Amino acid sequence: MANILVVDDEMGIRELLSEILGDEGHAITLAENAQQAREARASGTPDLVLLDIWMPDTDGVTLLKEWQRDGMLTMPVIMMSGHATIDTAVEATRIGALNFLEKPIALQKLLKAVQQGLTRAQEVARAPMMAPRPIAPIAPAATAEPAAAAPMFAAAPANPGSGPRLVHAISHGESTGYTLSFDLPLREARDAFERMYFEHHLGREGGSMTRVAEKTGLERTHLYRKLKQLGVEPGKLAKKGG
Repeated sequence: MANILVVDDEMGIRELLSEILGDEGHAITLAENAQQAREARASGTPDLVLLDIWMPDTDGVTLLKEWQRDGMLTMPVIMMSGHATIDTAVEATRIGALNFLEKPIALQKLLKAVQQGLTRAQEVARAPMMAPRPIAPIAPAATAEPAAAAPMFAAAPANPGSGPRLVHAISHGESTGYTLSFDLPLREARDAFERMYFEHHLGREGGSMTRVAEKTGLERTHLYRKLKQLGVEPGKLAKKGG
């Protein structure tokens, strides 16, 4: 059972989502505006938030920015709207929203998005318990060059049994693994990992957006938006994979 916060100014939507998710065994907290959502978030961290974009006091994107700014965006957030543009959905994703559902929301899409969000929450909750794999120091060469800036990705050591990794190895046809640098700001680290993740799957699937959508569990529309946001070009990766 998960604790889910539903934020929507339409009573009918709140009641419908509460009934559907309650039948799935989840505990539901309802908020009809941004202020009530702030109070619910302040009283404890929900496992997942379903957040409407258009609300009378403060819109959902602005509230999402507030939580991100104040370090309170520690749970997956799924945005909902019947009137939002693609730009609004992309902006919400850039800020930190996990997914976007268009109203009226199909039951299967809702349940799938909620399950993906809860899975992500569990992965994030487990992450602090896992120690990053130490990186072996590299002896300087005899004619050392001036020190370069720290790399975005650090190579993992060859011994696979020396400890758990925080980020799994990404294979590009070689047995080399990489871990993200912890010196990066969170957003840059997340974007860098997602870029590697999608490039890996696009190369492996020969650029097929259908197969990549199935592999990653994303809707095709959301996948296109995400790739555009990250600057990933499927066409180039398709040629490379082929």
